[in-house]
Parts: sequence; C-alpha cells; structure tokens
Amino acid sequence: MLDIQTSLAQPHVTRRADYTPPDWQVPDIALDFALDPAATRVTATLHVQRSGVHDRPLRLDGSGQTLLSVSVDGTAVNDWVIEDGTLILPLIGSAHVIETTVEIAPERNTQLMGLYASGGNLCTQCEAEGFRRITFFPDRPDVLSRYQVRMSADKKRYPVLLANGDPIASGDLEGGRHWAEWRDPFPKPCYLFALVAGDLAVNRGSFVTMSGREVDLGIWVRASDLERTHHALDALKTSMAWDERVYGREYDLDVFNIVAVDDFNFGAMENKGLNVFNSRYILADPDTATDYDYDAIAAVVAHEYFHNWSGNRVTCRDWFQLSLKEGFTVYRDQCFSADQGSAAVKRIEDVRGLRAAQFPEDSGPLAHPIRPDAYQEISNFYTATIYNKGAEIIRMLATILGPTAFRAGTDLYFDRFDGTAATCEDFVASLEDASGTDLTQFRRWYGQAGTPRVTASLEHHEGSGRAELVLTQRTPPTPGQDEKVPVVLPLRLKLFGAQTAATVAPEQVILLNQAEERIVFEGVTERPILSINRGFSAPTIIETDRSAADLAFLGAHDDDPFARYEALQQLMLDTLVAAAGGNQADHAAVIAAVAGTIGDAQLDRAFAAEAVLLPSESFIGDQMAVVDPEAIFRAREALRRDIGRALSSEWRAAYDATEATGGYVYSPEAKGLRRMRAVALGYIAASGAADAGDLAFAQFEAADNMTDRMSALTTLVAGDARQRTPALDIFYNRYSDNPLVLDKWFSVQAMAPREDTGAVVRELLQHRDFTLSNPNRARALIGAFGVNQRAFNVVDGSGYRFLADQLIALDTLNPQTAAKLIPPLGRWKRFDATRSALMRAELERIVKGPGLSKDMLEQASRSLEA
Repeated sequence: MLDIQTSLAQPHVTRRADYTPPDWQVPDIALDFALDPAATRVTATLHVQRSGVHDRPLRLDGSGQTLLSVSVDGTAVNDWVIEDGTLILPLIGSAHVIETTVEIAPERNTQLMGLYASGGNLCTQCEAEGFRRITFFPDRPDVLSRYQVRMSADKKRYPVLLANGDPIASGDLEGGRHWAEWRDPFPKPCYLFALVAGDLAVNRGSFVTMSGREVDLGIWVRASDLERTHHALDALKTSMAWDERVYGREYDLDVFNIVAVDDFNFGAMENKGLNVFNSRYILADPDTATDYDYDAIAAVVAHEYFHNWSGNRVTCRDWFQLSLKEGFTVYRDQCFSADQGSAAVKRIEDVRGLRAAQFPEDSGPLAHPIRPDAYQEISNFYTATIYNKGAEIIRMLATILGPTAFRAGTDLYFDRFDGTAATCEDFVASLEDASGTDLTQFRRWYGQAGTPRVTASLEHHEGSGRAELVLTQRTPPTPGQDEKVPVVLPLRLKLFGAQTAATVAPEQVILLNQAEERIVFEGVTERPILSINRGFSAPTIIETDRSAADLAFLGAHDDDPFARYEALQQLMLDTLVAAAGGNQADHAAVIAAVAGTIGDAQLDRAFAAEAVLLPSESFIGDQMAVVDPEAIFRAREALRRDIGRALSSEWRAAYDATEATGGYVYSPEAKGLRRMRAVALGYIAASGAADAGDLAFAQFEAADNMTDRMSALTTLVAGDARQRTPALDIFYNRYSDNPLVLDKWFSVQAMAPREDTGAVVRELLQHRDFTLSNPNRARALIGAFGVNQRAFNVVDGSGYRFLADQLIALDTLNPQTAAKLIPPLGRWKRFDATRSALMRAELERIVKGPGLSKDMLEQASRSLEA
C-alpha cells in the first residue's frame, strides 16, 4: 500500500515541440468500481501494446490515490517505481495485461477533478487530466481505448449507475448493493471517460437518425428538478437533426444520456454517450430561468452533442491542439443558435462576448495563440482565445472557402481522421485538399497571438468617379512575440452613396494578406461611405476616418445588421471615450441615432434593443491608453441620463408597447419584446424619473417570468430607489432553496455599479448561503465582483485585496476555478500608477504564498512577468 502525492515544487513546462507518440497503446481497458463516497476501490485492467521497437518502460500517470496492488499478466509484481505520481513498469514483451487496484476518496475531492461527490451523488470530470486521479493510466489524448465499465454500489443510496456507451447488464448483490455494466465500442481518450452514480430521475425521449436507428435519450436530474428539463431535451433533439442536415453527422450509439450536477468546474462535458452538465445549463422553466438561460441551455446542449464528431470521433493528438475541437465546435454551436432565432442578434452577442473576454486576453499578459507552444498547467488554456477566437478562425475559413467547399473540407476531415487523434494542421490540410485553396499564409493564425488592427482610409476623386480604399494591418507585440507578420483577413465590405443611400459598390470580400493593400472602385459618382467588416467577417479592430455623421448614416441605412449595430456602437463609443478623457462631448448625435433606431418599426425589437445599449464600462476602458474607472462611469451615466431624458416619451411608449399579454412564450419575437422592455426600463431609471422605482418594483412584483423579474431587480439594485432592499428580500425569500436562482441574487448585487458594492460583497461573503466550494456560487459573487469595473477598481485598492484574499482561499479548494478568476488583476498595466502598484502588490502576494497550486502559480506569474 502506498500513498501517492505529486510534487509541485518545480512546475514542469510542457512544450509542443517536444511531442512524441506514445510508447505504449491501450486498445482495451476494463474498469471495476466498488463505489463508496469515503473509499472507492478501482481495479483497472489494461491491455497494453508496445508501439514500435524500443525498450522504454510503461509509464502510467497517477495523482492523489492509494495504490493497493499491481500485476502483470496475472502475476503480482513489485519491480515498479513511482516518480512524481507516475507508475513506471519495466516490461519485456510487446503486449501485456496490467492490473492495478487503487483506493480514492470522492467525498474529499474538492478539486472536482476525477471522481467526486456532488449533492449526494458521485460523478466524474476527466478533461483535461482528471482520469489520473481515478486510476493509473497514460493520461494523454492520443491513447484511444475501448472501455468496459462495471460499477457496484449501495442500491438505496445510488440506485442509478451510468457510464459511457451502452448498458449491457445489471443485477443485485448481497448487502443491499447492486451492479451495472456498460460498454463503449468506440475507441476514445481517457478524458472522455464518465461515470455517474446517484438517486436520479430521468426525462426520457427518443430520436430517429437519418439511417432509421432509434436512439434512447435521457436527461437525469434530482426528482424535484424533472419538470425543468423539457427545454434541454427539446434542444438535444433539435441539435441532433441539425448536425445531420448541416454536417451529415449521425449519432452512433443506442443511448445518449445527460446528467446535471450542481458542483462542476465547467459548463458541461462531452463524455461519449454520457454528457455531464453544470445544472445551470440544463434546468429551466419560466419562473426560474431568463431568456438568456434558455438560449444558453440550447447552445451548450448543442455544443456538447456536436462534440460527438468534432472532439470524440475525431479527437486531439495533444492538448496544444485543443482549439481543433473547441474552436470548431463553438463555431458549430454559434451557427446552430443563429438558425434557431435572430442571426443578427446572435452575431452581436458573440462579438460582444469576444470583445469582452478575448480581446483583453489578446492584449494582456496572458495572450497566447489558439495553438499554444508551451504550458505548465493545461487547465489554464481553456480560454476565450482557444474557444472564441478559435471559432472566429473557423468562421474565416468558411468565409474564404464558401459553404460548398467548406462542407466538402469538413466531410473529408471527418472521413480521413475518424477514430484517430488529429491536429489543427490535419484540419486545415483537409480543407485545403478538398477545396484546392492554398491556405499556407492562413496558418499563421494558429501560431500568432494578438488582435490585428486594420486601418481603413477611403478617398473619393469626384471628377474621375474613382474611390480608393487603403487598408493596412498590424498586430501589436504580445508576451514572447515581439515581431508580427501579416495574417489573412477576409474583410466583407460595401460602399453606400452619402446622398442617396444607394449602393455604389456592391458587397465583396477583400482578402487582406499584406501589411498594406489598395483597392480601387470605379464609377463612384457620389461621396461613398464605407461599410467594412460586415457581419464581423474577421476578428480585428477596425480604425477608420468615418465622421460622426457617417456613422449615424450607417446606423440608419446599412443593410448589414451587424454593420448597422457597429456604426451605432462606434458613434456612442467615440462620444464616451472623449468624455471620459476630459473632452467636451456632444450627445445630440447619439440621441438622434437612438431615437431613429427605436422609432424604426421595421426593425426587429431584439436587434433594436441591442443596438441602443451603450458599450460597457470595461469596453470603453479598452479604448483608452490609461483606464480611469470613475471618469468612464461618470461619462456613461451622463449619456444614459441624457438619452433617457431626451427620449422620455419614446421610452415610455416602448415600455408600454412591449408589455406581455398571456403567459411566457419562448420565441424570438417574445424574447425581443422582453429585451426592449428591459432596455426601456433602464433608460427610464437613468433619466431620474420620479416614478422609476415604482415602475420597476411594479414590474418585479407582477412578472410571471424570470426575465422580466430580473430586469426589474437589476434596475432597482443598481440605483437608490427605496424598493431596492425590499425587492432583494422578496427575491431571496422566494428562491432561497433554488441554488441556480440564488446565484443570480448574489451576482446582481456584486455587479451593481455603486460606491458601496465592495462593502456589500464582503458582507455577502459571510452569508449562510455563500460557499467557496461550489464553483457556480464562487463565480456568482467573487467572479462577478472582479468584472465590476467601478466597484473593483476603487482607488484604495480594497477591491484588489479582497479578490486576492478569495483567490488564495479558493486555490486550496479548487485551483482550476481560482485560476480562472485572476484576469482582473492581470490588467494592472492598463491603469494609473496608484492602482497599478496596488494590483501588482496583490499579484506578488499571491505568488509568494505557501502551497500555491500549479494553476494559480502559472497565471499569477505570467500576469506579473508581461
């Protein structure tokens, strides 16, 4: 018997250039779990095969387990050694059967990696390197195995036993225990292994595939949550049909199960045939979930299902290729969601998210390419760059190739690499081979970090009817990459006539692949106005010489919804940046543009609502050389106030016109009305209207759905209305037994742009319902406060100290979750000298702390070094 503890004294750096194929493959594995929350015994039987001719030993990764026995070909052995958690076995032959038995303690696993306890159930999370916390195994994604799993457990406590693949047998045992066996015939990496044992109820459904096979579907939850799973089940069926229609991908097993758990580090996990979800992305009904929650559930269900092909059937050779599965699958789920509702609003939401999370990452100390070159802890690279920028790179490939060639390329990729572990290069080469398009220069996106900046200058020669567009691109230096090279940017653009609003140059896609390029347009008889990066065709920052009048023109006349939205946002942004910088700002142009937008009856209400929202405080700060949180807050509030007052009657009319009749309906039209109602209420409150608090509280009390209730509560909590505290109390008392809704109660207070928010958050830290051990709750309070630009960045540094204190405490429980909350401190170079020094001091305190995890040490150190 031996206790295994992995040394963390010298963090090991893994480099992409050092990749070598596995010395041993494991084509088959049998696992036998004697489940118990305090002491689970795991017996693993590995059929191993030597890869090629070599004499290197078998190395099996392990962490945090007690090793009980080892045998080779049925004989107990003791000529093994343990080095940094790795079990090393010298073997002579080319094929052997290795059996190990270990003991693990799920109920003490606060990292939520491997096998752990959640809400009285047992479940697993193995991506990226959690399987080694269950048993000894070559824990790398290019070792693919067929799994057979046997579980035994107390039948009363764990009546449901689930694993990957299809069920093959079950029965009862003595002592009130029972067993079940599952088999997955498809080879998969160990990060896709899953097991769930618990007292669960199931919402069953079925789906008939395009070849006529019937698949049994099941969503497993607590019995009390069963009625909140219908939306997720419908989304699963819709996504299965969509993947068949759009990509020709059919599901392959007879069973597809989803289990929802409350304690989960990620949003969801695509384990083959047994997806495990954070409950926030499964449970919904009108009383407890907002429209955003409904949308997110559909998107995440689709994302994890789509992984069955883009991630499972074709997986990653190594973790440097993570964007191969995640970037591609995010792109697929974005397209799916766009097809289910307003494509324009979905594109706006995706780009807003990219700019809020990925653009700052690309310009900060944690910048990295979508295919990194090195890491200390792979969990730190589950980032907006890998996922969201990765999706934009796939979108650019789809734009460059066109739909027919892109589909041919993905078909070839799936056919060529089915059942294997592939690379980003394999994907690009498949598109290249299928389309005949040379993508040599495009490959630069995979190795270069940073957000390209494009300058567009348009000059019109009225006498000759010629217009000349000069495009230049540059990418600022990022840590470790001082020199940048031009990338391929597919820029969709169009020219409008300033007098007639007619098209003077039709839409086209310009492939900007040089540092500078000139495009000449002939026959342009009136002054042209440039509409560029339409549909956000490339993930770049566009700088133009367009005037406020030109932006207002595009905000009223552009026929590309995203470009129209972008023009209005840029008009607002220019005004806000000027005001925050101490310059005189005229609000008249913005007010007129907003009036025109909300008064345009032809516009979808959801689009109109998004278009008239002001840019966030953090995004305004991203445009400034030195972020001034208080100046930004004052500038934004002043513009909100003036828009609210100048258009007071229009906002009242919009608010009244969007009042719901009948019960809650989840549809694009109904969502648009609720969204516009929330925006209108926000502007009424910003205007300082005397009855704004009464109006919001009346909506709060009368609402028959969480969307309207939360928009009213958000408005009340952000302001000083007398109904603020009563509303919070009512909300808490109504939902105190619902963890997901209670997360909203914590986050709405942490996000309030008020002077006292820091004190409120510190008080909430002591609330009986707050716990750092639940990732959702930690993110709801600590994470939300960290992105509250005004409250977090108070000049005395108390916000920084608070976050650092919580990160240090959380790191002892759950390093992954803690490390993901550090980025607000990593932006220390963007602020004034006082704030910058205070932030840096907190990062230094974190780094110097005893017992710091690899996850936190890497993130904090990189944040300091850049």
